[in-house]
Amino acid sequence: MSGAAEKAARPLRRDFGEIENLQVSLKGPDNFVTSADIRTQEILHRELSRARPGYGFLMEEGLEEAGDGEHRWIVDPVDGTLNFLRGIPHFAISIALERAGTIVGAFVLDPIKHEAYWAEKGRGAYVNDRRLRITPRSTLDGAVIALGLPHRSRGAHDLHLSRQRRIMQRVAGLRRFGAAALDLCYVASGRVDGYWETGLNPWDIAGGMLCVTEAGGSVVGLRRNSCPLITGDVVAGTPDIAIALQDCLAEADQQV
Repeated sequence: MSGAAEKAARPLRRDFGEIENLQVSLKGPDNFVTSADIRTQEILHRELSRARPGYGFLMEEGLEEAGDGEHRWIVDPVDGTLNFLRGIPHFAISIALERAGTIVGAFVLDPIKHEAYWAEKGRGAYVNDRRLRITPRSTLDGAVIALGLPHRSRGAHDLHLSRQRRIMQRVAGLRRFGAAALDLCYVASGRVDGYWETGLNPWDIAGGMLCVTEAGGSVVGLRRNSCPLITGDVVAGTPDIAIALQDCLAEADQQV
């Protein structure tokens, strides 16, 4: 994974310095794709296929292959495309390896900050060569929470504002960075204490989820016993903070 990501990152860094020359199109309202996304995906597909022939793929830019039915790469070539487009140096390449329905490996590369987050199931999570540990914070008091904002096409803005208002009353601050994979990695590294977002896709969160759990954290759905990879709604943090966020969000939903 690391070799494929690093090879894809080199032209991506160059493209980031020449944004005005990129071809940009819309996949939907507020959902952009650039020639850099496509090129990065092609490199990742080629390199991962060479490394593990026969593995399946689920990739953001419309590529899905069944493969051997046991192993599957889940890939977001550029997580945080809008940041990338606007020259904001906060985006990532996210790769996860799924085996028999379980995420067993992850590599999330921030190519601008040169931070490589990686994890193996049962073997811990790291950024570059440093072991990751979640924050020791156990309550929302004083916590810093990352979140995502719904695009205009997703609707439910009143519901989101109700949830945000409820959380704001309990924490020290909210942060919206614009790249779900890195939000999860920031939970794993202790930079933020928790995170929630709705309406995501498996490639947005698969890699970051494993980094959180291998760093000692918890990743759950918006509702108890729901799976983020299926629903697209994710809550992450320490085990105590994840539960507290779930409870706050449920309380907000009852008030709408």
